[in-house]
Amino acid sequence: MRKLSKKSRITAAVAGVALVAVGGGAAYAYWTTTGSGNGTATNSAGGGTVTLFATFDGGLAPGNQVDVAYTATNSMTSSTKVGELTPTVSTDKAGCLPGWFTATAETSNTLVAAGATSSVGAGTLTFNDSEDNQDACKGAVVTVSVTSK
Repeated sequence: MRKLSKKSRITAAVAGVALVAVGGGAAYAYWTTTGSGNGTATNSAGGGTVTLFATFDGGLAPGNQVDVAYTATNSMTSSTKVGELTPTVSTDKAGCLPGWFTATAETSNTLVAAGATSSVGAGTLTFNDSEDNQDACKGAVVTVSVTSK
């Protein structure tokens, strides 16, 4: 058998120590355990609101009517259904009575996708004739507000 030089013995010793430190030590460097767990998340509460719009042409005069288009913008992250539409009329002039106007809306029950704007119904706005002087409505701004159930 051949005799190892001093340099070879030092190299072999260092390699042996490194092998024990890396390989041998890793065999005992862990823990064992048992356990269990779970995860939960809450769904959207829903019930958010959509923004409803009524659009129609101007220029109404007593005895005339215009078509009204109803749309909804859904800014929520889930789809929602727009139910029965209920329009109400207001004016910007005190003498121009909202009761002189009739607004209708078809019930739509339309599903509006998340982040979308959709048509949700149609109807009419009528400026009813009256035996009263309706001059106060000349140039008045008529607003149709709409709600949904």
